[in-house]
Amino acid sequence: MSQEAEASLREVGVVLRRSRVDNPWIDHVWSVEAVLPDAPGAEAGAALGGEGDAQLIYAGLASIELYKAETGNYRDNLAEGAPFLWVAFRETEAGGVEIAGVTADPTEGESLFEAGAQVGKAPMPAAVAAWVAAFVDQFHVERVFVKRQRDKSGPDPRKNPGARRGSGRGDAH
Repeated sequence: MSQEAEASLREVGVVLRRSRVDNPWIDHVWSVEAVLPDAPGAEAGAALGGEGDAQLIYAGLASIELYKAETGNYRDNLAEGAPFLWVAFRETEAGGVEIAGVTADPTEGESLFEAGAQVGKAPMPAAVAAWVAAFVDQFHVERVFVKRQRDKSGPDPRKNPGARRGSGRGDAH
């Protein structure tokens, strides 16, 4: 099967907030302000304005990739009523940031955090939500949970070396 049939890709713009903090070890923190459904005409790193001690920075383009195997997670995110996108980013040595990834899958967002990136979430724009919903409608397959039945042949001799299989008594004869 081709990779195009397995995944779908869309580029979005990411806006981060750089806020000053009163802390002896750091002078600022980054947080996710917004995800834009389309790329703006700004260069990555461009200042978009600010308020007080906070400055909005256009961090650049990022790709959201949707996979057929994750449609259940996307569907659950959309069903919440106010879906989110998770944005992973890292601060560069020069003091800027680079986007590590953007996802509509909450479990992937958690994985990006565990991999060492800073992760924030932003409301999913309506155009992106419609794109994700169309992908889910096209590819989601409901998987029925089937509980595995326990073997009823008797005690497991690996757990009780003196037991014989099938006797149910546990004696060594």
